Parts: sequence; structure tokens; C-alpha cells
Amino acid sequence: MALILDTGPLYAALDRSDADHAACRRLLEASNEPLVVPAPVLVEVEYWTQRRLGTGAWLALLDDIAAGAFQVEDLVAADYRRICDLCDRYADADIGFVDAAVLAVTERLGEPKLATLDRRHFGTMRPRHVDALTLLPLDEP
Repeated sequence: MALILDTGPLYAALDRSDADHAACRRLLEASNEPLVVPAPVLVEVEYWTQRRLGTGAWLALLDDIAAGAFQVEDLVAADYRRICDLCDRYADADIGFVDAAVLAVTERLGEPKLATLDRRHFGTMRPRHVDALTLLPLDEP
């Protein structure tokens, strides 16, 4: 098993000023599973870190990846077909490439949970392998 990471939790864990920083940082630090980042997520994280936090945060993340703290999961040919299907099926919900890729990877790896702050999109999409994904971090009471 692994914990698949969408853009939001990965970025929030880097940005101390983000409202979700503490919850996302705890989630990543407490995980005893491999932390898996679908490759397209890195493009979004790079965009937001460069824009809001600067090069240092981005380079720190790359160092963590190189050190093995995160496993980057590349897309495979079948993922692109599923991404196309998801983008078509949820076109009215504004599902983009990265969100569709995250779901495709989550399905391919058979993971029942996903670390995301995007409840709207991932609450709308229906995975093939489970009735619904468990979205983490869980809302705290």
C-alpha cells in the first residue's frame, strides 16, 4: 500500500503559511507507507512553490525526492486512455489533466485513499476500483 499525494497536501506541507500546513505535514510525517507523487503533480507543485515560496522550497522538495522520501509515479500508456475518459466524462465539472492523472494512478495502484485538499473534484469523480476514495487528511472536528 502507498499514500498517493495530490498537489494540495504536498504544497501545503511546504508552505508554513498555508491554512492546511499542520494537517498535511502531520499526514506526511505520520505515514508509514511509501509517499507516491504522480508525475504530473510535480508540475503544479513547482508552479505554486516558485510563485509563492521561491526556488528554495522547490529545490528542497527535489532533494527529498532524490533522497527517497517520495516516490514519483510516471504515467503509463493505459493511464492516458483513462485520463481521456475522465476528462471527457467530467468535462462539465472542469476536471483537468492533473486531477484525472492522479485518479488514474490511484486506480492503477489499487489505492482506496488519496491525500488531497480538492474535495470538490475528487468527491465528484467515481473511481473504478472502490465505491469512493477516502480523502485525506480527514476533516478534524
